[in-house]
Amino acid sequence: MTVVWVDGALIPEHERAISVLDHGLTVGDGAFETCTLVQGKVFALTRHLRRLEQSLRGIGLPDDVEPRVLEGVDAVLSQAGSLSGRLRITVTAGAGTGAGQPGSARGSARPTVIVTAAPAVMAAEGRAVRSPWVRNERSAVAGLKTISYIDNVVALADARARGGDEALLANTVGELCEGTMSNVFVEVGGELLTPPLSSGCLGGITRELVLEWGAEAGLPVREAAPGELPFTVLDDVTAGGGHLAVTSSGRNLQPVTWLDGVTLEPGPISVSVRALFERLLVERLDP
Repeated sequence: MTVVWVDGALIPEHERAISVLDHGLTVGDGAFETCTLVQGKVFALTRHLRRLEQSLRGIGLPDDVEPRVLEGVDAVLSQAGSLSGRLRITVTAGAGTGAGQPGSARGSARPTVIVTAAPAVMAAEGRAVRSPWVRNERSAVAGLKTISYIDNVVALADARARGGDEALLANTVGELCEGTMSNVFVEVGGELLTPPLSSGCLGGITRELVLEWGAEAGLPVREAAPGELPFTVLDDVTAGGGHLAVTSSGRNLQPVTWLDGVTLEPGPISVSVRALFERLLVERLDP
């Protein structure tokens, strides 16, 4: 069951609740966050709200919606009880344009705020493919978590058609960037490395905490220097010279055990970081 709150009211999950002229619907104008729910409590909510504000500011939408978001979160959690799964916060530009017709131009509508909660199960391992498409690190929305997700939808559908559950993308200059719904970590040379934000990847909350908590625990985890992780590093992984993992709110840190048809072993650092993350996730609910 999915619990849904839209602009002040809990509604049945299949009820029509936003305008057909909402700019989020017509052109994908908005931002969102997906948070982990742990027995009815939101993990890292403060960090997710901070990133939502950054995304809204980055795309030019009002970033003062936090009171409405928190109202929706409280309402959804009161209905969801002790649910474990995912909570999603979506903010769109609202209904209509100046001309009252669908188009790229924004009007002066109040943003639409949607909060949902649903059960979900985290898989212990992942399967990935290398995507034929690239991430544009110079895009106007690089590093922002927007609802304009069609690039990811197409890349993920291609990955699933080829036996994967995630697609890994390079950027336009041939650097390893990210997955469609995750950040990527490569375990090579006795270190666990993730592409820098300059690659165009999203600054994931789980990525951020893996770097912080890994360093705190004395584990060899760090952000790579620009150019240090070319997309061809995945050839080293499939040849047995490294290991691979992805991170997100839907995965925590998930070892990738299959890449383009090649079976991989979980890396020892990845396994240690995953155990550390899953312990601290419970101990530090809002780090």
